[in-house]
Amino acid sequence: MSLLRVCAFVKCLNRLSLLEKCTSRAPLVKCCQRCLAIRNGAVRVRADIHLEPHRRKVSFSVRKTEDAKKRVAQQTRLLDVLEARIQQLQPESLLEVQKANVEFLQPPSTGSHNSSLARTPHTPPERPDGSKLAQNVIREPSKSQPTRWMDKITKEKKGKVKKQQHLAEKLQKSGNEKVAGKHPDDKGNPKWPGTSYKTIPSKNPAALAEKSNVTANIPAAVPQKNPKSKRKDPKNKSPRAKNQVTDEELAQVEELERRLGQQANPWSCLSESEHPLQAKDGAIANLRSCIFAWLEACVFAGDIERAHRFLLSQHRVQSRRVCLDTDVYNIMLRVWAKKGTLNQIGRLFIMLEEAGLRPNIGSYCAALECMGRSAYCSSQVINWCLKQMEEDGLSVDDVFSQCVFQLDEKEMALKAVRVIHPDYQPASNPTTSQNAPSLVQELYTKRDNHQYPKLDFTRDELQERFKFQLEVEHACAVTIDSVEAAKPITEHMAKMRALLVEQQAQWRKALLQAFREGKMILGKTNTKGLRLSIYPYFCLLEDTEYVDMMMQSVSSMPPSGESLMTLAKELGSRIYTKYSVQQKYRNRIVEKLGTVYNAYTDLLAKDTKAYNVHPREEWCKLEAAHPSGPTLQGSESSWPSIVPLELGTYLLDIMVKNLKINSDILNSSYDRKSIPILYHMYTFRSNRQVGFIKPHPILTQIQQEAMETKLTFDSSIMPMRCPPLPWTSVKFGAYLLTPAKLMRSLEGVTQHEELLERCQNLHPILDSLNQLGNCAWRINKPILDVIISIFNDRGSDKLDIPPPVSEAPKIPVFNLQDPSYSATEKAHMKKEIISARKKCSEMHSLRMDALYKLSIANHIRDEVFWFPHNMDFRGRTYPCPPYFNHLGSDVTRSILLFAEGKPLGPKGLDWLKIHLVNLTGLKKKSSLEGRLEYANFIMEDILDSADHPLNGKKWWMNADEPWQALACCMEIANAVRSPDSTQFISHFPVHQDGSCNGLQHYAALGRDVIGATSVNLMSCDVPQDVYSGVAQQVEEFRARDAKSGLKIAQVLEGFINRKVVKQTVMTVVYGVTRFGGRLQIEKRLKEIDEFPKEYVWEASHYLVRQVFSGLKEMFTGTREIQDWLTESARLISKAGHTVQWVTPLGLPIIQPYHRTRNHVIKSTMQYLNLQISHDATQRPDTIKQKNAFPPNFIHSLDSTHMMLTALHCQSFGLTFVSVHDCFWTHALTVDTMNKVIREQFVALHNQPILQELSDFLLHKYCSTLTADRKNKKYLEDRRLMLLLAKVPQTGDFDLNQVKESKYFFS
Repeated sequence: MSLLRVCAFVKCLNRLSLLEKCTSRAPLVKCCQRCLAIRNGAVRVRADIHLEPHRRKVSFSVRKTEDAKKRVAQQTRLLDVLEARIQQLQPESLLEVQKANVEFLQPPSTGSHNSSLARTPHTPPERPDGSKLAQNVIREPSKSQPTRWMDKITKEKKGKVKKQQHLAEKLQKSGNEKVAGKHPDDKGNPKWPGTSYKTIPSKNPAALAEKSNVTANIPAAVPQKNPKSKRKDPKNKSPRAKNQVTDEELAQVEELERRLGQQANPWSCLSESEHPLQAKDGAIANLRSCIFAWLEACVFAGDIERAHRFLLSQHRVQSRRVCLDTDVYNIMLRVWAKKGTLNQIGRLFIMLEEAGLRPNIGSYCAALECMGRSAYCSSQVINWCLKQMEEDGLSVDDVFSQCVFQLDEKEMALKAVRVIHPDYQPASNPTTSQNAPSLVQELYTKRDNHQYPKLDFTRDELQERFKFQLEVEHACAVTIDSVEAAKPITEHMAKMRALLVEQQAQWRKALLQAFREGKMILGKTNTKGLRLSIYPYFCLLEDTEYVDMMMQSVSSMPPSGESLMTLAKELGSRIYTKYSVQQKYRNRIVEKLGTVYNAYTDLLAKDTKAYNVHPREEWCKLEAAHPSGPTLQGSESSWPSIVPLELGTYLLDIMVKNLKINSDILNSSYDRKSIPILYHMYTFRSNRQVGFIKPHPILTQIQQEAMETKLTFDSSIMPMRCPPLPWTSVKFGAYLLTPAKLMRSLEGVTQHEELLERCQNLHPILDSLNQLGNCAWRINKPILDVIISIFNDRGSDKLDIPPPVSEAPKIPVFNLQDPSYSATEKAHMKKEIISARKKCSEMHSLRMDALYKLSIANHIRDEVFWFPHNMDFRGRTYPCPPYFNHLGSDVTRSILLFAEGKPLGPKGLDWLKIHLVNLTGLKKKSSLEGRLEYANFIMEDILDSADHPLNGKKWWMNADEPWQALACCMEIANAVRSPDSTQFISHFPVHQDGSCNGLQHYAALGRDVIGATSVNLMSCDVPQDVYSGVAQQVEEFRARDAKSGLKIAQVLEGFINRKVVKQTVMTVVYGVTRFGGRLQIEKRLKEIDEFPKEYVWEASHYLVRQVFSGLKEMFTGTREIQDWLTESARLISKAGHTVQWVTPLGLPIIQPYHRTRNHVIKSTMQYLNLQISHDATQRPDTIKQKNAFPPNFIHSLDSTHMMLTALHCQSFGLTFVSVHDCFWTHALTVDTMNKVIREQFVALHNQPILQELSDFLLHKYCSTLTADRKNKKYLEDRRLMLLLAKVPQTGDFDLNQVKESKYFFS
C-alpha cells in the first residue's frame, strides 16, 4: 500500500474516532476544546474564533452492542498500527527544517470529495492524563488484542513526541537563522531549503481544525527513520553494498568526466532534447497540430472568415493561447499577405506579442511579401521590418534559404527587399558533400574514374514517361484489368455483372445525397472552444471524389470484413493524398517540377553526355538554376494521425447507414425489404474488442459470382513509369505528386523526421536510396504466363499459388439448439465452425494478395518501370509500392528482370548455373566448383524444365525456390542455345547472399576467430554452415544427456538436424527470446511426421536451451557484445531516455518504444481506443528498449554495409539492388560486386564502431551528471557512465581475411 493510500485511510479512521466519541458519549465540548487547542498551534493563527457556529449538526445512529464496541476498538488499534507504519515509511533523506507550513484552501474540484494527498502522518494528541484518545474509548479490551504491538507503538510515540518537543524548543531559540523565502500568505513564517510545501484543500473551518494536527510541532519536516534500518544482519556482512561505487570506480568516473569535457562533441546537432514534446504537454502539442491542419484546410477551401474567426476566438481566451504557436499565426499572416492588407499583418504581429510569442522567419517572410504586393507601402516600413529581423537574430538570407514559398511569394518578398537593397541577390544553397563521413570521403572527392550508369532511354522518351506518370498521380487512382478476366464469361456471370453495375449506380446516388446532407449539417455547426469541426476537410475536394473513395472501399471489402480502424485510416489517407496533389497544382509546383525534371533527364538519358555527379547533386543544381516560383522541397505539411481517422470514420458511418439492397434480389421467394449491405459489429482480437465492418452475404455472393474484371488501386500502389524523383532532403523525393516519407514509421511518429531534419549531412544515405530507385525493371513474360495459367486453374499449394475460395472447406452447418447434442459435441462443432471460417478467411486473403500482384504485373507486362525506395528507422531500405516488388515472395521475384541487359561474358554462364543450384538448396555444403559441376550434370533436367515446365519431368518443382529456379532454367537454356553464350544479352538478376549476416557482423565486431570461421569470414575450401555446426553441437549435448538417462534426450535421437535449428540460429542475433525460439523449434518438430507428438512441447523446451548454449560456446564475443548493448539500453531507458545512436554513415537512429497510452476518439459509430506506444512524452519502455537495441544496432550495420556497396557499385557503373543482406546484379558483374562487398565490409569494420558508439552514448547521456551525492541519481549516473565506457574486448581475427573469403557472400 502506497504512502498516499495509507494517509487517506488514516483520514477515514480519524473521522471514525469522532464516531467513537458519540458512541461512548464523550462530551462534545471536550472534543471541540481539543480541536481548538490544535488549531491554536497551526501555522495561521485565527484568534477569538469559536468553532461552534461552524460545526455541522450530524446525527448518529449507532447500535450500543458489544459487537459495535469491538469493531470500534479494532479500528482504533488498526489506526495506531497504520500510523506507526507511516512513520516507518517516511524517507530518510529529508533535511531538518524549522517549520512545516501546511495551508488549507478551498478545493477547485467539484463535489464533496476532499483530496488528502498531502496529509502528513502525525502523533494523535494526548489527553491531560497522558492516555491516548483511543484508549479511553476501549472499555473492554478484546481477547485478540496485540498487547506487545500496542506497548511497542506507545513507547515509540512517546519517545518521538519528546524528541519533537525538544527539537521545537531548539528551533524556536534559533529563529534568526537564514530564511529561504516566504509564502505570500504566510507573514512572518519562514520557509527553509529542503522543505516541501503543499497546499491542501479544505471545505470549511471545521475541516481545517480537524486536519491541522501537524502545526506547532514538526513531525512532517523531521526525517523519520525506520528503526529497523539501523540493525545490521551479521549474516550479510559485505565489504561493498550493492548500490555503492568504489573509490577506484569514482576515480574512473572523474577521468571520464574530464575526458568528455575536453573532447569536442561531433554530434552536437543531435544533442538537443530527444523530442521537443518531452518538455511540453503532449496533449497540447497534439491539439496544436490539429489546429494547424484545420486552419490550413479552411484556407485551402477558401473559408477565410471561418479560419480568422476561430483564431481570434482562441487568442482572446488567455488559457487557450497555449495551444497556439507562431506557425499557427503565420497561416493567417500568409493569407493577408497575398491580399496585400498590411493593416491585418500589423494586427497579427500585435497578437503575437500579446500571446508572448516572437515572430519567426516565416512571419517576417509574410510581412515582406505583403509589403512587396502593397503599392502604398513606404520604404520606412520595409526598413523597420528588416531592422526588426536583425534584432531578432534573423537575416534576409535566412528568408530565402529557409522559407517554403508558394506561387509568387518569393518574387514579392524579393521586391520588398530590393526597395532597401537594390542589388540584393539571394544566396544559393551549397549541394556538395565536402563533410561526408570518412567512409565515403574519398568516394565523393575523387570521381575522375567513376562511371555512373545510364538508362536505356532517350531524353524524349523519359520526358514522355514523366507526363504519363504525372497523369496517373494526378488521378490518385489506377483501374486495371484482373488476370481473372481471361476466364470465359458464362450467362450467370454476365447477369451478376449487370446486376452489380446497376446496384453500384444506385449506391453512388445514395452516398452522394447523404454526403451532401451531412456536409450541410456540419457546416452549420459552430466551432466552440477547442472542438474542431471536420467540415473544412470535406470542402477540400469535389463531393463526387469522396463518393468515389467510398465506393472503392466497398469494392475491395473482404467477405470476412475488416476492422473499422483500418478502413477509416485508408479512407482518410486517400483524402489527404488527393488534397496534397491538389495543393501542388494550385501552388503551381507541378509546372516548375516539369521544367526541372525535363532538364534532369540529361543525367539519365543514353543520348546525352556522361556526368560524374549524383542525381541528388544534379537536381539541386537544376533547382537552384530555376530560383523563381514556388519551392519544390517541403511544400506540404502532414496531418495529425487522428484527423484521417476521424474523416474515415465519418464516411464509414454514411456508408453503413445509406447503402441498401433488396433482400429478395437473389431469391424472389424472400420477402422484399431494404437491408444494409454493410454491418457495424464487434469482434475480439487478442482479447480486445474492436469495431468491425462486415459485408452482407448477398453483397459477397454477387461480387464473387460476377468475378469483377476491374481492380482499382491507389496510384502509390503501382510501380512508377518514369525514374523517381531523387531524394534531396527529408521531405522531397520518390513520387512526383504523391506524398512519401523518407523514413517510414507508424502513424503519428514524428521523432524520426525531426531528428533527420537536425542532421547536418545525409547525402550518402540519400544517394544510396536514389541508386536503388533508379534501377529499371521489366516483366519476365514467359514465367508470368505460366503462373497465371496455374492461378486460373485452381492454384497449387506446392508451388505457392493460392487456390480460389471455392476450394476452401465448406463451413459445417449444425443446429446448436438441438437437445440431442451433448455439451462436448456442441463445443467440438463450434470449434469446427471457427476453424473452417478461419481457413476460408486465410484462403481469401492469400488469393487476393496473389490476384493483386499478378494483375499489376500483367498490367505492366510490356512496360519498363521503377520502384522508388525509402527506409525504416534502422536504415533498412524498402520499395515504396507495397504489393509488387522484389522484396516479395518467390513468385514475385521470378517475374522480375532488369530492364537493362548485359552480355554474359566469360564467366556469366557459370554464375547462372551456380545461382540455379543455390536456388535448389541441394548443395549448400559444396564448393562453387562442386555446384557448377552438379549444374552441368543435371543439364538435361534444366533444359526439360525450360521447355516443358508443366508437362515434362518437372524437376524445378522440387527446388527450395521453384519459380526462380524455373526462370533461371529458361535463362540458361536461352544462353546455351545462343551462337555465342558470352555475347548473350542477359537481363536475369544473380543473387549473392550473406552467410547468416547478423552473426557475421557480430563476429567482425568482436574479432572472434571461432565465430568468424563459422560464418565464412575466413577463407575456406568449402563453405562453413553455421546452422549445421550448431546442430552438431546440440547433437553432442543430446548424446551426453541421453547417456546419463534423460528421457527427452533419448526420444530426440535421430531428429536433430539443420532444418530444426536453422530459424532459431538465424533469428537469435536479431533478438529472438527463448520463448520465441521454442515456438520456432516446436513448429519444425511438428512438421516431422515420425516424431511423437506427445513430446513436442518438452522437446522444444529442451532443444532451445541447447541451441542457446551451443551458440554461446561458438560465439563468445557475440554474447559479450550483446550483453553490453542490452545492459546499456536498460540503464539508459531506466534513466528516462530513449536509446539513440548514429551509424558510421551518419544516419541518426532513435528507438520509438515508449510506454503505451490510450487515446479515445469519440465518433458517431463508436469510441475508438488508440493504444499509442510511440508518444515521446511518455517514459521509455525499458523492456522493449533493451531487447530491441542489439538487433536494431546490427540491422543498422547491415544497412550501412548495403549502402556502402550500393554507392561503390554505382561508381563502377554496375546495376545493383538489394533485399537486405542479399545483393543482386547482372551475371557479368558478379565478380566485381563480390569484390566491392568484401572491401566495404572490411572498411566498415575497420572503423572503431563500438568505441564510437560508446563515445556517442557518453556524450549523449553522461555529459551532465548529478553532482549531489545524496541524490539517488548520483550512483545511477556513475554506473551508467562506467558501463558505457567499458567497451567489450575484441579477439585476434584479422579482418583482411574477409577479402579472400570465397563464401562470405555466395
